[in-house]
Amino acid sequence: MPEFRPRPAQKQVLQFRSGRMGVAAVPGSGKTQVLSYLASRLIAENYIQEDQEVLVVTLVNSAVDNFSSRIRGFIQDENLMPGLGYRVRTLHGLAHDIVRERPGLVNLENQFQILDEREAQRVLEDAANRWLRSHPEFIETYQHLEQNHSQPSKSQKDWLELVISIASAFIRQAKDLQATPAVIREKIMAVPDASPLLHLGADIYESYQQGLQFRSAVDFDDLIRMALLALQMDSDYLNRLRQRWPYILEDEAQDSSHLQEQILRLLVGEEGNWVRVGDPNQAIFETFTTASPAFLMNFLREPHVVSLSLPNSGRSTLSIMSLANHLVDWTRNRHTNPQLREALQHAVIEPTPPNDPQPNPPDKPEKIFLHTPKLNPDKELDTIARSIRAWLAEDPAHKEKTLAVLVTRNDRGAKLAEIFQHMGIEYVELLKSSHSARETATILSTLLQAIQDPASQPKLIGAFRVFQQCQFNANEEDQSQLNKKIEKILHKCKNLEEFLWPMLEIDWLKDLEANGEDPEILRQLENFRQSMRRWQAAALLPIDQLLLTISKELFTQPADLALAHKLAILLEQRSQTFPGWQMSLFIEELNSVAQNRSRLVGFSEEDTGFVPEHHKGKVVIATMHKAKGLEWDRVYLTSVNNYDFPSAAEYDRYIGEKWFVRDQLNLEEEALAKLKALLSNDIAGLYLEEGLATREARLGIAAERLRLLYVGITRAREELIITWNDGRQGDAQPALAFVALSTYWKEKKNDHSA
Repeated sequence: MPEFRPRPAQKQVLQFRSGRMGVAAVPGSGKTQVLSYLASRLIAENYIQEDQEVLVVTLVNSAVDNFSSRIRGFIQDENLMPGLGYRVRTLHGLAHDIVRERPGLVNLENQFQILDEREAQRVLEDAANRWLRSHPEFIETYQHLEQNHSQPSKSQKDWLELVISIASAFIRQAKDLQATPAVIREKIMAVPDASPLLHLGADIYESYQQGLQFRSAVDFDDLIRMALLALQMDSDYLNRLRQRWPYILEDEAQDSSHLQEQILRLLVGEEGNWVRVGDPNQAIFETFTTASPAFLMNFLREPHVVSLSLPNSGRSTLSIMSLANHLVDWTRNRHTNPQLREALQHAVIEPTPPNDPQPNPPDKPEKIFLHTPKLNPDKELDTIARSIRAWLAEDPAHKEKTLAVLVTRNDRGAKLAEIFQHMGIEYVELLKSSHSARETATILSTLLQAIQDPASQPKLIGAFRVFQQCQFNANEEDQSQLNKKIEKILHKCKNLEEFLWPMLEIDWLKDLEANGEDPEILRQLENFRQSMRRWQAAALLPIDQLLLTISKELFTQPADLALAHKLAILLEQRSQTFPGWQMSLFIEELNSVAQNRSRLVGFSEEDTGFVPEHHKGKVVIATMHKAKGLEWDRVYLTSVNNYDFPSAAEYDRYIGEKWFVRDQLNLEEEALAKLKALLSNDIAGLYLEEGLATREARLGIAAERLRLLYVGITRAREELIITWNDGRQGDAQPALAFVALSTYWKEKKNDHSA
């Protein structure tokens, strides 16, 4: 592998040989390279004995592979045996190692099962669904008085999704605080007039854990909780692990959680060696997890910790770094809400020193655009697509560049993918589901709807449309015109039974033939009829077999068949979890994939690690959260308005606050506040004013979104375009941070021109 030539700041980190060290690293500072090299030096210089390992703890599985390959390369350069002397794990992987070695300590069988996220979600949904059906008063308690009742089924679905979300956050927090359902129940019983949110959380937590026990399984949060419990229960076992891992190197420490902090502190002990590297300004997962940058920041301030920084970044141009640095400066000194001035920590991204092996790209101030004119959401995506098409056509060299559009939500990415497909722009997705998965799910959902309701003319025509889509090239103009003509003919069929299941003397298709209809139209209608009849006859099969029956006849490409098989497995798992599910609920599950609300695991590079350099000349569509750790030559940041990036102003709206809940309450945060007060015996906290936790959450969301914007900006190497839109209701404004950045950049350009 290429020789690693550390910078001066990196050399300081690499001098570490014992004690505790915290490192604040800016984006693009090479922290993975530095930690990997440090691990290899500890091994090469015999700081690790034969029965010991350097333990590297990182955030995601793809980072495990990255660290492992880098350390292996450095070790091979020293002519040492690769694979020995180090272990790289995510927190879940480390917890699994700890529990798997001594499962009896935490009352687990030797062959215990770990439920994956999808299966755990199914258990949770089942528990939440049963709870909501038996507690209709919950909706009455929190329902907005002016809620629209014109769509009661949709309203019920909204409430179910909210209850699932509340319960999920409640259970995760409870496990992070090592509170069992029994402990929570006992504490609730001792409190008069406990909040309905506490009862909701406790009831579903209890039911959820029973579901896990029925499967003889634990979830990932249990695994971490039990790992800590095992370390606390057996001091001899803990000492053996301390001996095995005398050095712990922690990556992405800004995303450490309460449990991760406790586990690593126990493993390090008084005599161990601990290096924590991270960037508090890139802590963007607080909304979804129990992670907090406070753990790293507190560690950096501890008296016996050597605190260093990695300030140099060779990733971006000087102009892009200037924009990111200004966001930090503006936030800390001039943000209109003083409570948000600590959202970003003081850190200046500095260019690499002269003769650095990774010099900054040549500066291109003219390649930074902050698009200030108002766009509606659709126009924003269309404008971006046209800009990309023009940019790719402008210069053949652009085909050798990397390019990404970063969105705030998966559904926005899915819409953009449709536009790219229509325009013939090549793209790759880092979303919950790929376009091909969504398309396959849409086709199967549409056909199931027609099978479920064969008397519905619109559903049958929809089925015909996707059937033809699979049979013919949709781009063939002649076939497209013929399809439209056939659909008009189907509209005239008053009794669909006479078409699909005719009696000998009454056959709508034969009547068309007798009236001189085009033979090719008759042939295609007959093919469609025969397929629909076979599929309707197969409707009594289990749902997975029905899907496979349809797919084998419908799809010819191996990739499409593989996706259909994956969807069939998904629905079969659903039928096992929810034996009472009818066809309509399976259709809704397919729609969840089709509308990018559910992830279809195993069909994206994200599952094994994504490398932008492998997709030069193609557009990567990713959420800003999934873009963390990646970089591209040209980056578009979208939807930088006061909904997706609020500033805790009175006129801002928040994703966590549901339209159908009274007083704009964030019930997840209200429930978590009650839980923390309960577990800390804070009686006053249990009876605090309703809405206080919601207001605190707004500050937390606004702070995290400032960090998310910082992450988005620092994904760009050479070119950066930032846009905003006025939202679904047309009343959103540009984010306060966007206004500050655009004002700064306009003044900077004027200074250059002067």
